[in-house]
Parts: sequence; structure tokens; C-alpha cells
Amino acid sequence: MKIIFMGTPDFAVASLDAILKAGFNVVAVITAPDKPAGRGQKVNESAVKLFSREKDLNILQPTKLKDPFFLQELKSLNADLQVVVAFRMLPEVVWDMPPMGTINLHGSLLPQYRGAAPINWAIINGEKKTGVTTFFLKQEIDTGDILFSDQIAIANEDTAGDVHDKLMNLGAELLVKTITAIESGRHKETAQNLLTTSELRHAPKIFKENCLINWQNPVKEIYNLVRGLSPYPGAYTTLNNKILKIFKAEMQESAMDAKPGEHQTDGKTFLKFYGDNGFILIKDLQLEGKKRMKVEEFLKGFKFLEH
Repeated sequence: MKIIFMGTPDFAVASLDAILKAGFNVVAVITAPDKPAGRGQKVNESAVKLFSREKDLNILQPTKLKDPFFLQELKSLNADLQVVVAFRMLPEVVWDMPPMGTINLHGSLLPQYRGAAPINWAIINGEKKTGVTTFFLKQEIDTGDILFSDQIAIANEDTAGDVHDKLMNLGAELLVKTITAIESGRHKETAQNLLTTSELRHAPKIFKENCLINWQNPVKEIYNLVRGLSPYPGAYTTLNNKILKIFKAEMQESAMDAKPGEHQTDGKTFLKFYGDNGFILIKDLQLEGKKRMKVEEFLKGFKFLEH
């Protein structure tokens, strides 16, 4: 069975590695074009490209997926199956090409959390579990018939980074299981509308406005926002008229005299911000123009403006 793998970030590398270790024949890897990044505009290659080069795999980096030359090259590979992990939306002419179809690995328990940021939104919404799902691609995003899924618990202190790493490895295992089943013809497909038992929650792309902390909210919601956006892109507030990103925190629900949004510190060991019904105790942060640091290190050199 000839497989074409499509993916870009670290999340996809684990899956590609697992597929190769399982002995499957990957005839090509398709990943994002190189991009200049940073102050020096140094060329940035995707994690999947770097890994694929180490493994001596055939690498394709189309700018446009409908480009006739790319489509001709794709067709000439005669792949039986295409596998997509953390890539981009495919046009029908691409996902409909291989005879065995195109499968996708998604970081949620579909049909819940369809969209670009399923891990973030599951934590932001206070979910206690999430998982990974494999499914056949079809026209509407993340709506294809489900093949397999597996789940994990979300711990109270888990950040999006923690859950990302757990799902990255769980997803790699699930993908090997899925491809093995497809190759042997022992897979079954389940329509997503048969699994919808509650209101669907979506996972759209995260924008800057989603990251601003509203201190009028209950502290549990604020705490979940901080976890769900850590380490990237980071929940933020303002301090001394500068953006302050919060990466790790603890929360305390309690009666209080302070107003939401007010902060308190001893200038040495703690910094807390008040929400609607308690406070957030900041542990790990980054002030605009500075590096990320522990709160104790931050407080050593920081002067608070007078209220």
C-alpha cells in the first residue's frame, strides 16, 4: 500500500514516525513551503520537512494545492491512501484522488470541537476529557465518517501544551491502528450525525481578542482560559500599560474586598489578580518586551506604577 503523508508541525511528526516504524510505505511527504521568519528573515523549515529529510523521504512543498504541476506530480505517485495530520484544507481534487481515500487525524472526540483549535477550546470550556479521532475526509471540514477514536482525561492543571503532547502520541498510535485496519479491509465507518448526543461545541481559530482576560468573569473561567492558551498564544492582561501574558497560575475562589481586575503583590514572592469571585495567583509570565520568567524573578526587577 502506497501512502502519501501530509503535515507540518511537531504534532504531525509523531504520526509520521509511527507510520514509518510500523513498516508502511510512505512514497511522499507534503508539507508547508519554507517561510522567512524572525528579525533576520532566516528561512524556517517545517518540523515535518526536517524529519522527512533525516529519513530520506520524497518531500513536496506546493504553494497552491490546485497547481496543475503539483496535481500531475501527485497523480504520478499512484498512492493508495493519503494521510493528513495538522496540515491545511485540501481541495476535493486532492482528497478524492487516491482509491482508498484520504484520512485525517483530529485532536478532539468528533463531532465535538471541529475546527482549527480543538485542544485550546476543550480546556477553555473546562472539559474533563478529550481525545483523538481518525476519519475520512469529505467536503465540509471535520465532518467525514469516523473510523476510530481514543480519549484521555484532562487534569485540572493541564495546559494546552500538556494535552497537545499527550494527544500527539495517542494520535500516532491511533493512526497506525487505522491504517492497518484500512489495509486489511477490517474498518467500519460511522457517520458523525449518529454520534451527536449533545449540543455541538466548535473550535475556531484563536485570535488576539480571544486571549484578553476579562476580570469580571469567575476565576474558574479565567484559570481555564490561561491553561487553554498556554504556551501559545498566551492569555493576557495589562500591567503598567504593557501587555502581560500569563502562562501558569493557580486559582482561589473566595470572598474578597478587591474589585475585579485589581492586583496585589508583596513585591517579592507573589502577584495576584482578582476576578469576580476570587483571585488568580500568577506563577509564570511574560511582560511585553521581556522574556518569559517565574513570578519571583519578575518581581525582583519590576516597579509597579502608583494607582
